[in-house]
Formats: sequence, structure tokens, C-alpha cells
Amino acid sequence: MYLKLALIHLIIINSIFCYSQFAPKVGESGSTAIYKDSSLFISWVKDCQVTRGFVDISNISLGYVDYGQVADVKAKADNLTVSLGDGGVAVVSFDKPIVNGNGYDFAVFENSFSDSFLELAYVEVSSDGLNFYRFNSTSQTQTNSQIATFGEIETININNLAGKYRGLYGTPFDLEELKDKAGLDVYNISHIKIIDVVGSINSQFANYDYNGNIINDPFPTPFPQGGFDLDAVGVIHNTDFPGAINDNNIESSIKIFPTLISNGFYIENIFEGNDIQISISDLRGKVLINKYLAESYIDISCFKKGFYFVKIYSGEITNSYKILKL
Repeated sequence: MYLKLALIHLIIINSIFCYSQFAPKVGESGSTAIYKDSSLFISWVKDCQVTRGFVDISNISLGYVDYGQVADVKAKADNLTVSLGDGGVAVVSFDKPIVNGNGYDFAVFENSFSDSFLELAYVEVSSDGLNFYRFNSTSQTQTNSQIATFGEIETININNLAGKYRGLYGTPFDLEELKDKAGLDVYNISHIKIIDVVGSINSQFANYDYNGNIINDPFPTPFPQGGFDLDAVGVIHNTDFPGAINDNNIESSIKIFPTLISNGFYIENIFEGNDIQISISDLRGKVLINKYLAESYIDISCFKKGFYFVKIYSGEITNSYKILKL
């Protein structure tokens, strides 16, 4: 009897710990939602191509959705959207490639009017515009009964699916999660694909998360603006990040190259007789190198991939650079 009770207790405990809760809704502690006006965003979508999905995939006689203009996606998030419909797809591109930086690298915006009416989408990225790699999504919403047309979903049950947050708040994604995907260069993301999740729990139409669970979200949404409504994609890290900034607003005579680095970089225009000091730190401010220069080549082959700050001191002039270790 005691053994049986202990086994039951263990099963209960395991089930509790195996059921993860993810980031909560906007405004709650631990939420990862990013507001459209955040200074984190440095650019937005340049181009967008959309393949519309059905108004209701279980009743294709209703045709395809037609709400919104593609041009509405090519701007800062503003609740002007293009509707994808059931299974519809949008592919967006940018002025400059997105890169894997420290923390989240981009965010996808939907236009939900509440924290619980959530229409979801898969997110995939590509570094060549042909081969796309999907973020590992999770849905822990119950699948015993269908979420109705205007039904509700708990944000804490959703991870790595666009549409997790209400309008004007982006769902962020971190390219670090995909860094080991063969064929994907997370330091050169040219395209992002957003694919509407068909939220039906009917196996004939159902979509699944990374773990093989049916994703249950409001279904059907038999309107011209049905399915995922793409508002915008905000970029947090791109190849604009590397570069030089002179802290003294004086034209710098000291240059470094390249700023996209595999093993090391060179410093040019170092004059004899000058005491030149270099300091390199990571994005958290930890100083990794701090020394006087003895040569023009700086080896950082032992550094991890990511962004770093370089400061070069020459007399009263400080030259600051942002570099990316590939």
C-alpha cells in the first residue's frame, strides 16, 4: 500500500514539474512583450509577400481572406494589418540582415484586442531566402474542447509562437536558439516567414507544436480578416550594429577593420611615439582585454560569437567601436 501511494505521489509531482509555465501577459512580472515604441527596435520590414489562406479551411467554399494591404506590414507596428487566413503565409525581408545578438533579435506583432484572444503563428527564419528553419514552439492549451471563435487562451501556455501578446506588443524571438541548425547563418538572416496556425483540434485540419501537441486557438474565424493578422516585424539586432562611434565628436584618424570578425582585426593609423591603449568588453560590460598596443593586429579567435565594444585611447581622444565576432 505504501509503495503504491508513493508511486502515485511521484507521478503527481513529475506531472507538475513537467508542465512548464511560460512568460505571462503584458504588464505582468516576467512578461517578454516589447512595446512598439521601445528603443530596442532599430528597423522594420522593407518588403513583404503574402499568400492568403482560407476564410475557413473546414469550409473552403467561403474562399480566401482579403483584409488589409501588404503595405501595412512595411511600417512600425500600428494595428494596421494584413490577414493571413487559415494556413496563410507572409515572408518579410529587411534593408539589412538580422544578426544573433545578446538576447532577443526581433519581434513579431499581431493586433489582438485583448490579452486572451490570441491568434497564433509559427515563425521561421532563413539566411538565403530558400531554406527556412522554425523556432521550436510549445502549446500547453488543453485540447479536449475547441477554443471557440472568440474564445480565450492563457498566455503562460504559449511559447515561440507569434501572436502571444495583444496589439502593439511584439512577441520576441532569439536567434541563439537556432544557432546549431546546419545550413542557417544566424548572423545573416535575410527573411522571416510567418505561418498562420490553424487552431482546429480536428485532426483533419490541426497544426502541432514542436512536441507533437495540437495547437488549440480560436477556430473557426470565418471572416475576411480571419487567421493571424500580421502588423509588423521589429528588428533589434542587424548588421548596422558593428561600426565606429567617436566619443568626442572628432573625426577619428584611427580605424579598425574589419568590424565583422572571424579571428581578429587590424588597427590602422597608429603613429610611432603615441601611447595607444585598447579595451575590449562584452555587452554586459565585462572587460576582456585592457592593454597598451604593441602591434596592429588584435587576436580575438578565443572569443565567443557575439557583439563586443572596443575602445582605443590616444591621448585625450577615445574612439569607440562595435564589432561582431562571427
